[in-house]
Amino acid sequence: MSFDARIWVVILTVGLGTYLIRWSFLGALGRRAIPAWATRALRYTAVGVLPAILAPLTLWPAATGGQPDPARLVAAAVTVLVGLVTRNVLSAILSGMASLFAMLWLLG
Repeated sequence: MSFDARIWVVILTVGLGTYLIRWSFLGALGRRAIPAWATRALRYTAVGVLPAILAPLTLWPAATGGQPDPARLVAAAVTVLVGLVTRNVLSAILSGMASLFAMLWLLG
């Protein structure tokens, strides 16, 4: 089997696997009521996953070779503060972007 064919086999297998995982929740369990304890636990999924994804990208960014960067730390702090004060996701994102670009420009 050639290298190109192996790549396509892997892509199709992974695609089928992710489809089946999603179908198991939506297709097989979609018409059943979710227990109250599971509904309460699922509310905290985003709150638990997003910090786990964003913390390493902020503290050890690949752009700096894994070294903490003051510009990114300031941008993260500004984003969190604006988000807490305004309760507006778009303004938090835009202020974080602006502060990152400003700090990168100031620090060179």
